[in-house]
Amino acid sequence: MTNVVRSIDGLAYRAKEYGAQTQTAAGNIESGFVAESSVMRDILKQVRQIAEFDIPVLLLGESGTGKGIVANMIHELSGRSAERFMKINCAALPSELLESELFGYEAGAFTGAIKAKAGKFEACHRGTIFLDEIAEMPIGLQAKLLHVLQDGEFSRLGSHTPTHVDVRVIAATNTTISQAIAAGTFRRDLYYRLNVYTICLPPLRERREDIPSLLGHFIDYWSGQIDRPPLPVSNMLLAACMEYAWPGNIRELENFVRRYLIIGDESQALRQLQQDVTVYSAGPVPVAPPVESAPPSRPGDLKQEVRRLKEGAEKTAITRALAMTGGNRTEAARILHISVRALQYKIRNFGVESAGFRGKPAPVEQIGASFGQHI
Repeated sequence: MTNVVRSIDGLAYRAKEYGAQTQTAAGNIESGFVAESSVMRDILKQVRQIAEFDIPVLLLGESGTGKGIVANMIHELSGRSAERFMKINCAALPSELLESELFGYEAGAFTGAIKAKAGKFEACHRGTIFLDEIAEMPIGLQAKLLHVLQDGEFSRLGSHTPTHVDVRVIAATNTTISQAIAAGTFRRDLYYRLNVYTICLPPLRERREDIPSLLGHFIDYWSGQIDRPPLPVSNMLLAACMEYAWPGNIRELENFVRRYLIIGDESQALRQLQQDVTVYSAGPVPVAPPVESAPPSRPGDLKQEVRRLKEGAEKTAITRALAMTGGNRTEAARILHISVRALQYKIRNFGVESAGFRGKPAPVEQIGASFGQHI
């Protein structure tokens, strides 16, 4: 881990201190992946298993969950890694332009088509094409994509001559495909062609164990990009980040870190985070529920809110440390960098039952197997 990650007083560092081993892959292919949580380790396992098989892959998940990173990793771990990887956002272009971008056109195919141009599928021959927001592709164009998946050929705009290509297709969407099929905006047969293997990426609020390492990576990366010194992450800031629901997922966390580095003031960063909580609480976006043992905080009462968040994060860290050590309070205190007496006080205060953890310690890798970058 980087020095920045070491400065984070959080679970990822605790696990490393206890003896978790950082895993790497040949060529550093997987350096873009953080897998502290069990759900992300399972996804990494799936990616390794299916990357070498030349099959379509469908990636599902909310916006900002890292579908593009996973798509790129599948390509890099495949036999096509020496060839091109190209991404197309199907929602970013109108129907006519999207078709010409994907499949190319002949001279005179439409006004302004002075000379022929190859599309992304031709340019990506023997490589991998990543179709993001696939559910936004116009229904008419979906038929042409289906033909490529079935027969490996298509015709440029303005041509009837088939062009043969060998391209692996990875598609992604944040839309519920079944609803799109029911609404008649997505072809059922195309879904069956794409759905050879599906990977569902969880929102950040369901993989909170990854937050400390993601924070460390983003601080390390963006401090270099904007030429600012890395800033420390205090218990208070980490607690707030661990409890916030992050409706914008990893992308929102990354933007928060960039803002923190620019303003260079933790209290101001916390105020901004509290404003985000207030904004999202007013809408349908889910926000992390309050800790049951703490009273709800009044709007705008930042100190009370931060105290509640910190207590929730402390309780979570204590519970996991006890699980790691099989209920051994001395070892748990060492991991948490506090005295045994302080740990005993917090156990009583938070109502944590350490006896339930006695026995065989939980495997360390369940808590601390990290990969140095992010998704």
